[in-house]
Amino acid sequence: MKRTLREQAAARSHTRLLFIRRPDRRGRPELRAYAATSREGEESLRCVTFESHEDLRGLDLATAGEPTEQLFLVCTHGKHDPCCARYGRPLFEALSEQLEEEAVWQVTHIGGDRFAGNLVCLPEGIYYGRVEREQTGDVLDNHLAGQIELPHYRGRSCWSFAAQAAERDIREQAQLFGIGDLRLVVEDGERIVFEDATGRRHERHVRVELGPEDYLTCNSTDTRRPRRFAVSR
Repeated sequence: MKRTLREQAAARSHTRLLFIRRPDRRGRPELRAYAATSREGEESLRCVTFESHEDLRGLDLATAGEPTEQLFLVCTHGKHDPCCARYGRPLFEALSEQLEEEAVWQVTHIGGDRFAGNLVCLPEGIYYGRVEREQTGDVLDNHLAGQIELPHYRGRSCWSFAAQAAERDIREQAQLFGIGDLRLVVEDGERIVFEDATGRRHERHVRVELGPEDYLTCNSTDTRRPRRFAVSR
């Protein structure tokens, strides 16, 4: 039995299905799909072109198509929250001015409304947030050079939220900005350990707590206390 894309995604743990678009591609007969693996040490990205959505039925995107190098996704899902469109569209336009056409796309909601404009870099699964149009050049230049733009860095999708919080603290403290500078070696409850390229281990303890009250989205009428991850050494 052929499986739908959603069924394929559900069959793989930690898999997410997103829809992409470029306004300048409207009316083109050719459609395009991408499949990324962002697991640490197994990063890959593939692209497949097709003529009809029916062509995707039963297609294994993990093996179909051709390898490609980089993909930049900007959340512009204004129907979910106006913030995503308000801040995402200028970010998409700025990236489109600096990248080849097929390298940057608008995408459906990726989470973290309060961090708009949100950018996802594949295949590494790196998230950047609160990126404004005039900051795009710095974020893009550093990323293409293999460096993390720490002021806007939200973390990597291959790690839990707690591990992402620990990793950011380690990067800040040890001044490690290379994308591959840290490797997760232990996640045991609140205890998280990363190892750097020299073999040195960096241990952190992470607990979940509630942050101060705030408006979490552009649609919010009431304040809420978001979860946050407190890191100790």
